[in-house]
Amino acid sequence: MAFNIITAEEAAQFIHHNDNVGFSGFTAAGTPKVVPVALAQRAEAEHAAGRPFQIGVYTGASTSDYVDGALTRAKAIKSRTPYQSHKDTRAAVNANEIAYFDMHLSHLAQSLRYGFLGKINVAIIEATEVTPEGEILLGNGVGATPTFCALADKIIIELNHHDPKELRGMHDIYQPLDPPYRREIPIYKPSDRIGSPIVKVDPKKIVGIVESDKLDGVKPFTPADETTMKIGQNVCDFLVSQLKAGLIPPQFLPIQSGVGNIANAVLGSLGSNPDIPAFEMYTEVIQDAVIDLMKEGKCKFASCCSMTISDEKQKEVFGNIRFFHDKVIMRPGEISNNPEIVRRLGLITMNTALEADIFGNVNSTHVTGTKMMNGIGGSADFTRNAYLSIFTCPSVAKGGKISAIVPMVSHVDHSEHSVQVLITEQGVADLRGKSPIQRAHTIIENCVHPMYKQLLWDYLKLGKGHTPHNLKAAFGFHNEFLKSGDMALTNWADYV
Repeated sequence: MAFNIITAEEAAQFIHHNDNVGFSGFTAAGTPKVVPVALAQRAEAEHAAGRPFQIGVYTGASTSDYVDGALTRAKAIKSRTPYQSHKDTRAAVNANEIAYFDMHLSHLAQSLRYGFLGKINVAIIEATEVTPEGEILLGNGVGATPTFCALADKIIIELNHHDPKELRGMHDIYQPLDPPYRREIPIYKPSDRIGSPIVKVDPKKIVGIVESDKLDGVKPFTPADETTMKIGQNVCDFLVSQLKAGLIPPQFLPIQSGVGNIANAVLGSLGSNPDIPAFEMYTEVIQDAVIDLMKEGKCKFASCCSMTISDEKQKEVFGNIRFFHDKVIMRPGEISNNPEIVRRLGLITMNTALEADIFGNVNSTHVTGTKMMNGIGGSADFTRNAYLSIFTCPSVAKGGKISAIVPMVSHVDHSEHSVQVLITEQGVADLRGKSPIQRAHTIIENCVHPMYKQLLWDYLKLGKGHTPHNLKAAFGFHNEFLKSGDMALTNWADYV
């Protein structure tokens, strides 16, 4: 079947007000780049003519300025899930201009298939190659693309000529059956392949192909500073201690790592530590640090949902694609983040906290409990089911005006029941097997910045019971910050 080659502007005409649109990719990797911009321009034209035009936006995870940025600025987003990280979208979400519902990433595809989230009208998919038979070779990211394609009435292909055809074989596209027919997902090591290298669709659903030649536009992370390097060192020292104690198998276990500067620094530390064996990864996202670890032989294999690597690193990978071809596999998010597989493989998971409290609860999403930062992403998919779950964060922010360790978190994403280890640049708090009061002592002693340590010891004396909170004072740090711009209150008298 021959497909129509159309412009991005023509493609945008297939999308209507109130449609739900699924966009391919996972983070910026593999997201469409020209059709969303044309769609934003169409929305602006419709608004200028006095007509409503907004869509529901469904993605694998965060996207890029081509999707979230352009559509947000055009006021074209009615609703958004499961995750976002763009500053313009964040502002619109917190102004309640976008109905954003935060979701565990592993839940999105099946919730769509179950019919919980409404109809997907159109799927906009970036592809490396598409055949007349409807075989779609994806690019650097998978996300929820197979489900979007299966459910959508219409599919628009954005064919990116920048991506090499040699990516064929680096994807493993698999969708589980829905209940009551669901079977086990037969992945027993990160390198197992269980699906197809392509997404297969009914070619009659493809309404047109738009040509593109753009990079993902991922910027490199800032170099590790003294704080992130110390966090990375503390993570490594802790894992080495667990190895020597026989609490991690001598051949080590697969690693999952979150996204960001801290995660990149931790991975760098793992790579440079001679006591950490060469390891495999079963994770969401491959970052620049993983590519370097593969070249050094420290990371043997990585299963992921996307290669979210900087443009310079992408050129390096594409230029040496044969080397990486048998070291990387990209899967749908419901497989890369699947709790069944996380539990089976025994992952060591490492994610970042926005704030944590002295009893081990973690807030990953909301600043002072009200302002959405990005979303929960896949951190809970991994944390709740890990062999060993670690959260990292700097002990302070804003030059010490914010303590990342507080009496009570202002929003709970990961409860004390899921968080096993908390690590800051100050040290390590191993919370396993400890009561709430024991966890509090461990966290205050090892993870809190010196300028906040005595304040938290004093807070602990204000409460009673199994978890000794004082409900009048529990948000004293947050209230003081909102009042004065600095969490370091003089004493607790004003909050008791």
